[in-house]
Amino acid sequence: MKQRYRRIVVKLGTNLLTDGDQLDMEQIGGIVAQIAALRQAGTEVIVVTSGAVAAGRARLGVAQRRRDIPFRGVLAAIGQGRLMQAYDTLFAAHDIVVAQTLLTRRDLSDRVSYLNARNTLLALLGYKVVPIINENDTVALEEVAESRIGENDTLAALTANLVDADLLVMLMTREGLYTADPTTNPDATLVARVERIDASVEAYAGASERGGTGGMVTKLQAARLATSGGSDVVIASGRETDVLPRLVQGESIGTLFPASADRMESRKRWILSGLSIKGGVVVDEGAAKAMTERNTSLLPAGVKETHGVFSRGETIEVLTLEGSRIACGIANYDSVEMASIMGAKSTDIVTILGHDYGAEAVHRDNLVIV
Repeated sequence: MKQRYRRIVVKLGTNLLTDGDQLDMEQIGGIVAQIAALRQAGTEVIVVTSGAVAAGRARLGVAQRRRDIPFRGVLAAIGQGRLMQAYDTLFAAHDIVVAQTLLTRRDLSDRVSYLNARNTLLALLGYKVVPIINENDTVALEEVAESRIGENDTLAALTANLVDADLLVMLMTREGLYTADPTTNPDATLVARVERIDASVEAYAGASERGGTGGMVTKLQAARLATSGGSDVVIASGRETDVLPRLVQGESIGTLFPASADRMESRKRWILSGLSIKGGVVVDEGAAKAMTERNTSLLPAGVKETHGVFSRGETIEVLTLEGSRIACGIANYDSVEMASIMGAKSTDIVTILGHDYGAEAVHRDNLVIV
């Protein structure tokens, strides 16, 4: 098997893994067999899985689809063990050891925790273990609700950036990105390749699949994040025969989003994730063009507005006047200082503040273009 990709992240959606409200062991077993074949050929694989809440609902015998966070935590706590038992049993048949990893936004927003998670996952791959990752829904209670990542499409993209994956594959029941909903529009066509995710591409996204928390919108958001970090992304049907080995060999299946940036260092991937963002700045057209086209630092003169409360050294977002995020970076000044020096020349910073931490609002070495 000639392989184009050496390390991949595979995201498995709820509808793909369940038959109604029950785990579909035959479907999961088929995907596991494909991953085992990839492992045998030398490809490292990390799985980001949905399905815990659905498995918990089936075990508890609750038909009502409540969305409140505590009840979701109950279902996840019940279903997580059953889901992992399924993976453990199916992978064991191929002599493969699996390891469960539960993550939250808080785990990845802290730089030290981010590095710890990265080191653990890379060590597991070194031991030929297949990590099985899911968001830790059981601790997503009201007091930490904002620490939730949101859904597993985003988690998969963050994982791809975390471990320097060559490819992120998001498997669902649909064949990929269509120009319209193929279930209601007979003229809908599959989009085979997307070079850039712009407004026209976003317009193709429809509603969520039945039973899932994500839809094509979240998959496009995840694709933008992963491709910006240097990973190719494919959205495809998990019911396609041998979809994973064929994709790793470079076959065109589903919708391909080629990486939009070269592989970047782990620190910049962490900045790009945006999980630790406390606030941001709005910049003028000239500053936006200088950063995106000439890879310059952001100077105070180009800052038009600030929002949120952030400290020096924290990650902020950089927005255009139209509100589009174009970059993330580490602020040289806190939000109060930034508001005081915005629009000013760098040579005037000391006069305004009485001190300075450099001529830049965000230095280019700490700036990642989205």
